[in-house]
Amino acid sequence: MEDIILIDKPKGITSFDVIRRLRKQLEPTLNHAVRGRARRAKVGHAGTLDPLASGLMIIGVGPGTKKLNEYLKLPKTYEAEILIGEKRTTGDLEGEIVEECEVSELDEENVKKVLKEMIGELQLPVPAYSAIKRDGVPLYKRARKGEAVDVPIKPMLIRDAKLLSLQSVTCHSGPRPGIQDNPPGFRIKSGMTEIKKRAVARVVFDVGSGTYIRSLAEEFGKRLGYPATLQNLRRTKIGEFTIEDAEKLEV
Repeated sequence: MEDIILIDKPKGITSFDVIRRLRKQLEPTLNHAVRGRARRAKVGHAGTLDPLASGLMIIGVGPGTKKLNEYLKLPKTYEAEILIGEKRTTGDLEGEIVEECEVSELDEENVKKVLKEMIGELQLPVPAYSAIKRDGVPLYKRARKGEAVDVPIKPMLIRDAKLLSLQSVTCHSGPRPGIQDNPPGFRIKSGMTEIKKRAVARVVFDVGSGTYIRSLAEEFGKRLGYPATLQNLRRTKIGEFTIEDAEKLEV
């Protein structure tokens, strides 16, 4: 469709950054004069992705922006990496650790069973760092100010959930927190924190519109008996639109 563009958003930028960069690239051909004055090209999207997430975005250009509402409610498919053993303020690796514990060897069949039991409609809290508004103010703005956030509970539909892989890992919360495999002969250096056992589950979630994968990650960990947070996220499908048909964003 000429007025709809599929974009593969990279990690590290916001959804608004995608719009801003596309508008800059498209404006030389889309801008036109209205009553002698330049009119800015309309560009919008059908659903945001967090800065730490990558993947499919549906972009409307010009008349295509009027079609975006019909795409907002389409089901979506995500590939998620869930870090088991830590809970963070933001629900992903961007936040500070608020709960953590060592993770023993997880039974893969039990993990699959837990995922299967999550299929259906769940009543879950939205992330405190989300764009949902309370009294006209997005929750994330209140959370960043350190205000107490009364997060709403909303229905979230899981149409399907499949485990791709389950891996035991080690990590430390030094100056640059992150997951790393323990290389041969690795030793804790002076000033480093203790190496801790964690697990990472790679899961494909097929969900309904308005479902927060950060909320699903925390619920998944809770059902396993551990704190959990989202480590990585990639959106691969929206309705019948797939990531294979998307264009890489020129940055």
